[in-house]
Amino acid sequence: MEWRPSSYPSSSAPATPVGIRQMPKVIPLQHPPPSSSSSSLIRPRPSPFAKWLSRIQRISAMEWLELLLPCTRWIRTYKWREYLQADIMAGVTVGTMLVPQAMSYAKLAGLHPIYGLYSGFVPIFAYAIFGSSRQLAIGPVALVSLLVSNTLSSIVDSTDELYTELAILLALLVGILECVMGILRLGWLIRFISHSVISGFTTSSAIVIALSQAKYFLGYSITRSSKIIPLVKSIIAGADKFSWPPFVMGSIMLAILLTMKQLGKKQKKLRFLRVAGPLTAVILGTVFVKILHPQSISVVGGIPEGLPSFSVPTCFDYVKRLIPTALLITGVAILESVGIAKALAAKNGYEIDSNQELFGLGVANICGSFFSAYPTTGSFSRSAVNNESGAKTGLSGFIMGVIILCALQFLTPLFTDIPQCTLAAIVVSAVMGLIDYEEAIFLWRVDKRDFLLWVTTSITTLFLGIEIGVLVGVGASLAFVIHESANPHIAVLGRLPGTTVYRNIKQYPEAYTYKGIVVVRIDAPIYFANISYIKERLQKYEVGFDGTTNSGIEVNTMSYVVIEMAPVTYIDSSAAQALKELYQEYKARDIQMALSNPNREVLSTLAMAGVLELLGKQWYFVRVHDAVQVCLSHMQGNFVTPNTGGEEPKQDIVRKQGNTSLSSFFFGKKDADELDEERPLIIEIPED
Repeated sequence: MEWRPSSYPSSSAPATPVGIRQMPKVIPLQHPPPSSSSSSLIRPRPSPFAKWLSRIQRISAMEWLELLLPCTRWIRTYKWREYLQADIMAGVTVGTMLVPQAMSYAKLAGLHPIYGLYSGFVPIFAYAIFGSSRQLAIGPVALVSLLVSNTLSSIVDSTDELYTELAILLALLVGILECVMGILRLGWLIRFISHSVISGFTTSSAIVIALSQAKYFLGYSITRSSKIIPLVKSIIAGADKFSWPPFVMGSIMLAILLTMKQLGKKQKKLRFLRVAGPLTAVILGTVFVKILHPQSISVVGGIPEGLPSFSVPTCFDYVKRLIPTALLITGVAILESVGIAKALAAKNGYEIDSNQELFGLGVANICGSFFSAYPTTGSFSRSAVNNESGAKTGLSGFIMGVIILCALQFLTPLFTDIPQCTLAAIVVSAVMGLIDYEEAIFLWRVDKRDFLLWVTTSITTLFLGIEIGVLVGVGASLAFVIHESANPHIAVLGRLPGTTVYRNIKQYPEAYTYKGIVVVRIDAPIYFANISYIKERLQKYEVGFDGTTNSGIEVNTMSYVVIEMAPVTYIDSSAAQALKELYQEYKARDIQMALSNPNREVLSTLAMAGVLELLGKQWYFVRVHDAVQVCLSHMQGNFVTPNTGGEEPKQDIVRKQGNTSLSSFFFGKKDADELDEERPLIIEIPED
């Protein structure tokens, strides 16, 4: 039978007999009847498939086109006079920056420099069509290049042709994973990884990358490793083979790059220097080699001329060994590329879907793998330059691709005499910005726990390798998430003087608390993983606040416990069963439990689990203050049976005992008069 809350009593209601305290009615809290089939409050929830189907049916043809080809969003609204010049300038600027960087990162990955240019060609065009960010610049990046080198070098020597084939296959696997995660909307999984873990990981990776380039500065080969100790040992062991010319030249080029980068950052008028740095180093190095022909400085050598040909990746027998690295690179893409894309979108006044962005990155990698590209992702430095250069739409990406096309088609003969130490200097200059010691200082000052995560991830990455560092960092991050979820914050509440508002007594020490009544607030969903902790904390309040301090609770036992459930967004069956057990335990010790302000979903779950019937509808309240006033009335022997149907209160009530007022239940007398003026509010209990 459907019920409706009864109306408030009129002012003409019969007067209350002298000596009896009238209990005014309260804001009705709707209780679902025991049978959900007859309830209008508990409606059947649509299945996820039904929700998905309904959403699909509401999508228009133009929305489908924008979903499949995000580039149509900016093409339809393109302002030629306003955007064209800015996009061309940004595309030319970043494309010029990408040419030397792509070759440098390919060397870092253990590949021939030409594969860096291939990776900056087709993927850029694919992303410009399928990517949703208008400023993100994708292509080879240092961190992904290091991951490729670290994985493939453990399988095959970098001089073997199989090494290159596996790098291309890895791009295909990364693209498939990114597309699958984007389609299934699984990008949220990476949210569990703390930013401090990412910062620690990238800092250590940057140090390893810089050390791995030392061979081009020192003039002799060193061990290829992602651990700092083998690298340092190898550098020290080969000290007798040290060569001055590459060291001097590499150091000069590095100094030029860092100087131009700093001047470009500090002076807006000199911003072009930041972009021109890599190209300047390449030109200077090439001119020096062509003029003096130094024998002790190694150069890039012959580079194939022309565009990459279409070919299907092979060597699928190695897929199992490449999957972990593919997952790791996908994680980097989500954390770095999607994060950069969202930040740039917010800065330029539009929105992107992280899952669609992940899908666009996946398509770019898949397309690139058919044209000899190794894994690519968004570059922070090039994206920042693209945005600062005024890029408005994805057209700037097309311009970048055209620059790489021209380099492949016409300029490869000029790249033959580029010094290896110059490319190494470009890599070191780029990764120095990833060493984020300022983040460590900030974390130490703000949150020691996050600082511990940063240090743990950094140390394990440096000494145990990238894979172990990532696993330890992610594991520690998840452990903190699980710990916080399984040990939610529980606050003891008190009433702020002069109000009916209840707040945490630790935050507001002046708040009033009550003898024999403990009001607690659970600041998290209640489910199987944290219900035991919640029960333990509640039971501790029977012998004093938290079992260690008093904080205003001056009695050793409690008669009532009021649970504020407004922050509880969800409760599962295990937690509902545990609440029933807790109620029985309280009942055996003459303690009454009351619940305040559960939301609709939580109240429905409690009703279906039988908690509502067990506890009694009269112990559910809209406000904490209502619950406390009723508890005080019970303790004083002054309780009036609730008026549930508009008729007068029943006469089998208990009169006041002596002259005791409700203020005697306060800690302190300051607000006694005010409290006596406020009548305890009783919830209406409608008939089922």
